[in-house]
Amino acid sequence: QVQLVESGGGLVQAGGSLRLSCAVSGRTFSMYVMGWFRQAPGKEREFVGAISWNGKMINYTDSVKDRFTISRDNVKNTVYLQMNSLKPEDTAVYYCTTPNNPYGWPARSWTYWGQGTQVTVSS
Repeated sequence: QVQLVESGGGLVQAGGSLRLSCAVSGRTFSMYVMGWFRQAPGKEREFVGAISWNGKMINYTDSVKDRFTISRDNVKNTVYLQMNSLKPEDTAVYYCTTPNNPYGWPARSWTYWGQGTQVTVSS
């Protein structure tokens, strides 16, 4: 079965950086779009960004553009979220996700999810 395992969350001061990782198993990783979402307390889960199967197409929500970078390593079956210039409003549980079907950009639905990793940014 498809499994996604996030890591790298933690507590950081405003202006700091963190890098999240998401290791994927159970499928041919290089065929699938990968996405990152986040959910802050009391708020709905929101899209952060996504990367195409070959890494050539990437999009971000406006609030993280120029601060966050998504990348992937198709040999290590891992997707990354580099977060710089963190703000208290970035505090959330961060999830990686992937669609059921290969290829297709942008992804229209997200099927498999990791367990999430907590990111807390102190002011």
